[in-house]
Amino acid sequence: MKGGRHLIAAAFALTALSYGLARFAYGLLLPQIREDLSLGAPAAGWIGGSAFAAYCVGIVFASMAGVKFGERAMAMLAGLAATAGVGLVALAPSVPVLGAAIALAGLSTGFASPPLASAVSQVFDAPARPRANGMINAGTAAGIILSGLGAMSFAAAWRELYALFALIGAAVTAWLWFALPKGSPEREANGFPSQQLARPGLAGLCAAAFLMGVSSTAIWTFGADMLRNEFSFSAAHIAIAWITLGLGGLAGSSTGILVARFGIGVLHRVVLLGIALCYGMFAAATVAPLLAFAAMALFGTAYIISSGVLLIRGTALLPDRPDLGLAIPFLAIAVGQTVGAPLFGAVLDRAGPWIALTLFGAIACGAMFWSMEESAPRQG
Repeated sequence: MKGGRHLIAAAFALTALSYGLARFAYGLLLPQIREDLSLGAPAAGWIGGSAFAAYCVGIVFASMAGVKFGERAMAMLAGLAATAGVGLVALAPSVPVLGAAIALAGLSTGFASPPLASAVSQVFDAPARPRANGMINAGTAAGIILSGLGAMSFAAAWRELYALFALIGAAVTAWLWFALPKGSPEREANGFPSQQLARPGLAGLCAAAFLMGVSSTAIWTFGADMLRNEFSFSAAHIAIAWITLGLGGLAGSSTGILVARFGIGVLHRVVLLGIALCYGMFAAATVAPLLAFAAMALFGTAYIISSGVLLIRGTALLPDRPDLGLAIPFLAIAVGQTVGAPLFGAVLDRAGPWIALTLFGAIACGAMFWSMEESAPRQG
């Protein structure tokens, strides 16, 4: 349907803005930021963690307040937070201001996800929702590709690049007014059904999402930094590696199709194994640098599909509250990333990349022990 395509396009753009530009571009541009602001690895990890912590706050707020404000208002709030956050990064004169700006940018991702899931549930019938959600979730990859192309074009001018992100954010925010439904009154009347948090399967889903989130920060926060410091990659080669990551992530648009073909449990385990394999390849790139490009592509594919699997499982467990079905596993991912970013920074600083990557690859494997098919969802 035409309205459905319009919704997917605008939601894809908001995902690209909030996740790809506002949240994850920090990892790409971190080498330049560290040099300009004399930022150490532990401090860089804490700032990266602040974006994930802000995401936690944002997604809880969106899940509770969104039932009052509606999908359109919450999505536009996400766009405004992303625009303001990246704009403040461009102007940041010091490390504390940078931390506040990155946190504000991270807040946008929390605001964005629940209203988009709810809007999909309004516009699409149940069989079409996994595919629509998978396509929207792949917007992260498009934002990553855009940030990589921008890094190549702007060379070391990271402030100017963030200013460009702010202009893109303003345009996407305006688009959301025309593309998203205003709200869903039937859901507004229901309020926040806390008893749904006891649904069978949610605990395992959250455990898997948390561990996946912890593991993922090795690349999201420190991938570019390791490429520069450990492998002596130039800024152009780092940008190419980031674009490769994004291109791999575009495979996430087929998550719904892959779930239907192979089953959610099998796909869940395969992509987590892919994340662990990526870290092994990344560590081996000290001997064969070209492996770093393959590792980044594999990580992009595995991460976007993994987050899509968790999204689909969550909305299947809570079909009557798709916003919560997305919010709960994505909140668990963000809590894991909040913990993982400073943890990886500390291990990297004290023990080096080999031990840090091995540890975080093992954490990814640990997420495989929670099944995505342990129980059937039920209404209530």
